[in-house]
Amino acid sequence: MSEFADRADAERWFGRHGLPYFVPETRHAVHAALRPARLVLVALGAAVLGAAVGGAVALASRVSWGVPSALTTAGAVAALYALTTLRAGPIAWWGIRHTLGSLGLLVPLATRALPLLLLFVTFLFINAEVWELAARLEGGVLWVVVLLFAAIAGGFLLGRMPEELAASPEAAEHRLTPFEKANLVLVLLVAQAVQVVLLALALLGFFLLFGALVMDPELVRSWTGSEPVSLFGIGALTRDLVQVSVFLAAFSGLHFTVTAVTDDLYRREFFTAVTDELTRALRARTAYLALRLGGSGPR
Repeated sequence: MSEFADRADAERWFGRHGLPYFVPETRHAVHAALRPARLVLVALGAAVLGAAVGGAVALASRVSWGVPSALTTAGAVAALYALTTLRAGPIAWWGIRHTLGSLGLLVPLATRALPLLLLFVTFLFINAEVWELAARLEGGVLWVVVLLFAAIAGGFLLGRMPEELAASPEAAEHRLTPFEKANLVLVLLVAQAVQVVLLALALLGFFLLFGALVMDPELVRSWTGSEPVSLFGIGALTRDLVQVSVFLAAFSGLHFTVTAVTDDLYRREFFTAVTDELTRALRARTAYLALRLGGSGPR
C-alpha cells in the first residue's frame, strides 16, 4: 500500500484496523507477556481477587451470588490483562466498530435463523415449566447459566475461526507468523461475537416487550406459585419476566452461534464481507515489510 508515508504510518494503520500483532515490536512484547511465569502470576491474582470479591458478596448479599461474582471478577482481570498487556484492545475496538458499521450482515442470517428460532423460543416462553424454573432460579445461579452459555458459544467460535482462516486463499499465500495468524483469528472471533451479542440483546428486548404485553399476572402466579414482583416500579416488568427473558436470550445467542458456524450460506456471506479487510491487511503487511527493509529492527 503505497499511501504509507513511513513505518510509523503503517503501524498506526495496523492499530486502527485491529492488527497490532503485525508489528514485530508488539509481537515481542506480547510474547514476553505470555511467559508461563507471568501467566501464573496473573492467574493467581485473578483467583485471589475473585475469591475475595465472591466471599464479600456472599457475606453481604446471598451465597448464590458469591460464585458468579468470583467468576466475573476473575474474568474481568483476565480481560483487562488481555486488553492492555496483551495489546488486544485495538482488536476488540476494531471488531465492535466493524460490526456496528455493517449491521446489514445480520439481516441475511436473521431472516433464516430467526423464524424457526423465534417459533421455538416463543413456545418455551409461554411454557409453564420454563416460568416455574426461572422463578426458582436465584439471580446468581442465572448469571452462572448465562456465563456457561457464553463459554460454550465462545468455544464454538474459537474452534471454527482458525479453520476458516486456514481455508482462505489470501492467508495461505503469505507466510504469516503464529502471532499474525492469531491476530486474524481474533479479529474474526470478535466480529462474530459482537454480532451474537447484538442479536441476543435484540431478542432480550423482544421477550421483555412480548411478555409485558401478553403475560397475565394471574397466569404467571399460577405457573410460578408466587406473587409477581415488579421491578423499578413498572408493574408489567416483573422479576420472573426478566429472568425468563434473560435465560431465553442467552440460549438464543448460543443457538445463533451454532447456526453462524454451521450455516454455509451465512459463512460465505460473512467471510465475503471480511475478505476485503483481510486482503487489505495482507497488502499492508507486504508494504510494511518492504518499508522495514530500509531500516533496522526485528521483522
